[in-house]
Parts: sequence; C-alpha cells; structure tokens
Amino acid sequence: MSVREARPQFWQVLKRSCQIAGSVDVGFFFIFHLLGSPILAWVNVVSVAMYAVAYRAIGRKQNGLAIWLIWLEVIIHAGLGTVLIGWDSGFHYYVLMFIPAVFVSMRLREAVVALVGLWSYYVALYIWMWSTEPLQPIAPDALLGVYLFNLSVVFAMFGYLSFFYLNIVTEASRKLRRIATTDSLTGLLNRRHMTHLLERELARFRRQGHPVSFLLFDIDYFKEINYEHGHETGDRVLEDVAAIIKDQLRTQDLIARWGGEEFLVVLPDSELQSARAIAERVREALMAREWQGSNGQPIAVTTSAGVSAFSRDDDRNSAISRADRALYRGKELGRNRVELET
Repeated sequence: MSVREARPQFWQVLKRSCQIAGSVDVGFFFIFHLLGSPILAWVNVVSVAMYAVAYRAIGRKQNGLAIWLIWLEVIIHAGLGTVLIGWDSGFHYYVLMFIPAVFVSMRLREAVVALVGLWSYYVALYIWMWSTEPLQPIAPDALLGVYLFNLSVVFAMFGYLSFFYLNIVTEASRKLRRIATTDSLTGLLNRRHMTHLLERELARFRRQGHPVSFLLFDIDYFKEINYEHGHETGDRVLEDVAAIIKDQLRTQDLIARWGGEEFLVVLPDSELQSARAIAERVREALMAREWQGSNGQPIAVTTSAGVSAFSRDDDRNSAISRADRALYRGKELGRNRVELET
C-alpha cells in the first residue's frame, strides 16, 4: 500500500499546497505584467485555475486528477518560465520539489519512474537553456528579483513539506512503538514489554533491596461468558476489567495483559500484605459493578488472584510461578478469592 492510500493527511497538505501555489501565481500575474511579460502573466491565470480544479478534485476524492493537474502545471510553468526569461530566473527549482513528494504520493515503482522522468526533464531543460537565449529576457535587476522570489517560495514550500514528512515519520514511529509495547484490545502493556520492564525492576531490587510484589488475576469462567454472550461481550469484559484493575493501582505500578484473560501486576515497594490488600480491592470493585451482556442479561464477573513477593533467590519466572500457583489454588477453592504464595 502506498503512503497516499495510508495517509489521508497527505491530501490535506496537498490541498493547502494548492492554496499556497495559487496565491503565489496570483502574485506572479501582477509581477510579470509590471515586467512586460504578458505571456507569463496570463500563464499564471491558467495556473491558478488548474490549482483551483485540483483543490476541488481533492475535496471530491478525485485524487488522481488532482495529482496530474499539479504535475502538469508545475512542469509546464517551470519550463515556460525558464525558456522565456532564462535559467537564472529560478523557475527550474519548482521541478525539484517533486523529488520528495513522489515517494509520498506514489508506489515505489511509479515513484522511481517519475523520478527518472523528472531528472531527464531537468537535464534537458538545462541543456536547452545552455545553448539557447531566453525568448523574452528581462532586465538583470528584475531577473534577480524573480530569482530571489522563486528561491524564497521554494525554500518555504520545502520547509513546509519537510515538516509534514517529519510529522509522518514521528507519528509512524510512535504508532509502531505503541503496537510493539501494548495490547491492542485493553491498551495495557503486552507480555513482551512487561517482561522487559520487569527485568529492569528486578535488577533494581537486587541493587537496592526494595520489595517487589506480584498479582496475577484471572477472570472466572471467562470461556463461559464468551460462549453464552458472544466474543464481543467477552472483549468488552476484558476492557472493563483491565480498566478497573488499573484504577486501583498507583502511578508507579505496572500492569499487563499476560494471557487471554490473565493480567499481571507488578507492585514496586510493596510488601506481600499490601499487595494482597490491593488484590482484594480489585476483587471487590469487580463484584460491585453491574455487568450486562449485549441483550441486557446480567453477567457474573469475578476474578481469582494469586499474590507473591520477589526474594533474593528468585528469578522472574519463579516469582511469577508462585503467584500462578496461588491463583490456581484459589480457583480450586471456589474462585472469586485472593490467595498468597510465600
């Protein structure tokens, strides 16, 4: 999939670019009338019309038409400006602005073809002007003014587009990081990232000796909830249980979706009994809530929890395994309870 298909923001930027370019061409209309170059002056009228149509096409989702109009306008306008008043006018710089844009608006193969076409056009224009005099030369001071104007516009457009591309990269990086570290359904940490953070927390325990406790929650009879009320209801229960657990925790506590209906909580600076009290608060909060299925039928949602504390002889797996044993002992004793494993 091309960035064009994946990034609706690109088309918003392109719409703004049409507005900016159209405004620049309005300015050029008056500039070239004053410089005595009516052909270029009226070319800008056509350019403004093309940008207006391209802007309207983007609004109507006719993106292919918009792209072709913009390409056609820039290629012809840059060529005419260069041929009429000379290479030193700086009109050729507008062609260069397509170099980064082609990779945002096209698939890779199309972009490479377009890039080769741009290079060929640019070189051909340069060779033509190297051996040919301008058709409507203007005074050197006026030519310098046009050059500086074009250079300023191109710099501004490059800056604007570069800022947009930077935002795309930053947002994509943030999205990938979020996908890599969080569970897509509940928004909690995923198991892989929790494992990484847990190793860091346990290393701190070994250095400083501060207590670390673990809570392992499992939703009771979750498979029956899915079977009787559907997976959509099951997903909603998972989301709501995750939110309730998180609400009972402190800022520094870590929580992850550890398995299908299991949640692991890591409590830095918490002794075993403090951890048990937190687990009880979570259990009571779940019981206090009125749960309903998609048809309004009440659902009983409870949790069993196992609690353990990290010791000097532990590694990550052994500490969590003790919490897991306590959890399943609670299930064997009737569920909806909190059990300790020292």
